[in-house]
Amino acid sequence: MTANEDHRHLTALRGRPWVAANEVLAFVLEVVAIGALAWWGFTAPEGMAASVALGVGVPGAAVVLWGLFAAPRARFPLPLAGVLAAKTVVLGGGAVAVYGTGHPVAAVVLAVVLVANTGCAEYFRRR
Repeated sequence: MTANEDHRHLTALRGRPWVAANEVLAFVLEVVAIGALAWWGFTAPEGMAASVALGVGVPGAAVVLWGLFAAPRARFPLPLAGVLAAKTVVLGGGAVAVYGTGHPVAAVVLAVVLVANTGCAEYFRRR
């Protein structure tokens, strides 16, 4: 994004507080997904070295994937289908990680909120 595009994006949020709130929620959900991946990795029963490797490596890989393909200023901008695929891997991975830690209801709730938020966010970003 250029500075002019940033300004247009911020101007578009004025007068539409639900869009701004959805963008904040999107960021919070991204952080939650990365945290869930770390939580799952650190609680993996494969041993101390594997737990540390998974607890650091999996969220690290997710952050790199996000930065390369799904972030607003992605290094390699993709069409919508590619962005949604990258988001599915990272955000969906977060929901699966919550399930893997033994919290199936929380995982389903997280997945539903992620789908609704991402759908709304992408719709408003592309209007």
